[in-house]
Amino acid sequence: MKATGIVRRIDDLGRVVIPKEIRRTMRIREGDPLEIFTDAGGEVIFKKYSPIGELSAFATQYAESIVKATELSVAVCDCDHCVATAGLPKKETVDKKLTQDIEQIFSSRRAFIASNEQDATFSMVEGNTRKVVVAVPIIAMGDVVGMVVMLENENAKVPTESDVKLATVAAQFLGKQMEE
Repeated sequence: MKATGIVRRIDDLGRVVIPKEIRRTMRIREGDPLEIFTDAGGEVIFKKYSPIGELSAFATQYAESIVKATELSVAVCDCDHCVATAGLPKKETVDKKLTQDIEQIFSSRRAFIASNEQDATFSMVEGNTRKVVVAVPIIAMGDVVGMVVMLENENAKVPTESDVKLATVAAQFLGKQMEE
């Protein structure tokens, strides 16, 4: 754990203000849920809560099934990181921060579909060169909580209509799982 040198006091209601610099760096926005952990050394740890992260094992199995049906790699992301992949090296993608381009798709709440190779111009996570060809938001209780992303492979660069439908069904299914 990295010390910041910032000290905050707890107020009479038990609240602590997380400094703006830390919120910006960790992409913590107003209303974001945080998990609170303690350890034997007396440390209190705040971690951004990811409801999609709770489904990561299930999301990985779902992504593996889609990869078998398509020629594209598949990833499932929460709003900040990739939480599950299939057809991609996990160490290059899982728990990596999303790029600004994919975050813009999140904020638009709309699916991105590359209609030709020129449309696939951005990658999903920093440091990975595979381009996004389909990105469908996962919506639960009216909020975008994640995204199903398909990335180009050596053999397939442009998604078929079936690929898009599979990603859409996966996003809708995962969204329903989040609501239960």
